[in-house]
Amino acid sequence: RIMGLFRSAPKPLSKEEAEAQKLRSVQAAFEGKRNVTRVGQSYVMEIDVQSEDPKKAARIANEIADAYIDDALQAKYEETRRANVWLQERLKDLRTELAAQQQAIVAFRQKNNITYVDTSGGKSPIDTPGKLMNEQQLSEINSQFILAQAATAQAKARYDQIQDVIKQDVPDASITDALNDAVIVRLRSQYLDLAARVGIYAQKYGDSHLSVIALRTQMREIEHAIKDEMQKIAQSYKNEYEIALAREQSLRKSLDAATSQSLITNQAQIQLQELESKAQTSRTLHDNFLQHYMETIQQQSFPITEARLVGFADAPLSKTYPKTSLVLLLAGAGGLALSFGIAALREMLDRVFRSSEQVQEELQTDCLAMLPLVKTDNNSNSGAGDSDDPVPSGAPLGLRKQPMLEIVLEQPFSQFSEALRTVKVASDLGSILKTKKVQGIISTLPSEGKSTVSANYAQLIAHGGSRAVLIDADLRNPTLSALLGYEGPGLIDVLAGWQTIEEAFLVDSRSGLRFLPSGRRSNMPHTNEILASDAMKNLIAKLHEAYDYIIVDLPPLIPVVDARASTAFIDSYIFVVQWGATKIDVARHALSAAPELYERLLGVVVNKVDTSAVRRYERYRHSYYYEKYHGRYSGIHAPQDSDGKKKTGAAV
Repeated sequence: RIMGLFRSAPKPLSKEEAEAQKLRSVQAAFEGKRNVTRVGQSYVMEIDVQSEDPKKAARIANEIADAYIDDALQAKYEETRRANVWLQERLKDLRTELAAQQQAIVAFRQKNNITYVDTSGGKSPIDTPGKLMNEQQLSEINSQFILAQAATAQAKARYDQIQDVIKQDVPDASITDALNDAVIVRLRSQYLDLAARVGIYAQKYGDSHLSVIALRTQMREIEHAIKDEMQKIAQSYKNEYEIALAREQSLRKSLDAATSQSLITNQAQIQLQELESKAQTSRTLHDNFLQHYMETIQQQSFPITEARLVGFADAPLSKTYPKTSLVLLLAGAGGLALSFGIAALREMLDRVFRSSEQVQEELQTDCLAMLPLVKTDNNSNSGAGDSDDPVPSGAPLGLRKQPMLEIVLEQPFSQFSEALRTVKVASDLGSILKTKKVQGIISTLPSEGKSTVSANYAQLIAHGGSRAVLIDADLRNPTLSALLGYEGPGLIDVLAGWQTIEEAFLVDSRSGLRFLPSGRRSNMPHTNEILASDAMKNLIAKLHEAYDYIIVDLPPLIPVVDARASTAFIDSYIFVVQWGATKIDVARHALSAAPELYERLLGVVVNKVDTSAVRRYERYRHSYYYEKYHGRYSGIHAPQDSDGKKKTGAAV
């Protein structure tokens, strides 16, 4: 009803549409009052119906059970009938498809000349009957080729051997060792006999004797006969070698042809295997469908439902739903758990600095002070004033009114000023052996109040009687110079030698603070080199001689690296974080990335603290007692009547 108040007026409906909408509404209400659940791990389903009339609830539950059983029986019959019709059509398609695939296998074998050795043993045409015929032929040719290679090698060895013997031209040396030929053996024996007789006759009658000459003539004739016989044997061996080589080459060609045909057949056999696989799948699918078809025929003749009525519903004797006390208990517990869950989620997601203890635990350094959020007339911590006129060189610092830069002068007894005094005391104690102090003010990101803290900290020191200098060293985004609208010479001009320090100083007449602005702003990409230059070191050393405190407003750590270049002349650093805004992980990463800066870190100042909310985060609520008793020592108190009651108003 409540949601209906915000809906637009419904469009007019026809009679049929109105009846349909009414029926849908009744069905929705019916479904909301009906619940079917499983009883334990059994197959029993329990039907629950909610109604204000107990008898009506029982009657509806029983009718639901009857309707379900009747519907299941009818659905079973219709399902079986439709399955039979579909299975008949499907079996017909499968038979046609299987026959076509078997015919395709036979045609593919004939087309690609794929013939198997007859080892099928009565298998079907789509089964692989055995080994391919071309593979058997390839195996036989390969065996013959191996034997031919061996025969060729043997013939070539004999031919090479006879050639070596012929080249030796020593008929009486190693002929019988190389060749086992009867003619050559006989001729060699005769040659050796004649050679022996020549030796004897030559020794007895001399080399010129006719008998010696005749014997040597016979030896030459035998030697020629041996050579002729050797040539005949060599020609015979050559013929045998050429015949073996020709047979080997013929078998090689046959082997190459058989190999090529085998590769073609193997490639075709891959497609054949795919066809056979499809046919086998179709056959299996056909058999399965045939089996299901026979089963559905039996089921159609005698359909059996899988559900039966276990027990009838009875009208309840008392109200069963809803249980008011249980609903209230669960709602209360759920609301409490949800509230704690949301609180825990907010706590986990709130990864910012909220308390001084958190600063010490996360950054492992001291929390020097927690500066409260201060609202001035223009309600701005970093914005410029109304005037756009530039401040001339050597002019007082306060020509362009900026309340946020003079909080310690306008409100010397405020919590903000007192917290900055705590920072100065910590600085003096931390550097007690040094009479001159150079301190850098840094932050993680812009807009965390670093420049405001720098200006008020320097004003506090100068107003206390110490000689102090404030330097705007944020050369890329000079916030202090921009707040004053100053566009004259400054730090850059002094480092370049274009101006002296006295000409570039801006002096505050109230505190005596000397302010050195950044100078004319320009797009300088290497500002870190300027801060790390010898000119900057010499400037700080010169200021050391005339001033007690040198406060340097440095750029933030994350956007630029200029602050890390200042370690050559900075004694200590004060790290400014914004309460409730600065991410803990970002601050921790910034300090861990600059270890040389972290070693000189004096402490952390938490800026823009919401004093009304910080009590929820401080462990010992010291901020509460600070605010309660701070007025007694700040020069501001409320006068009391003689009865001890406070009067209205305040006195200073």
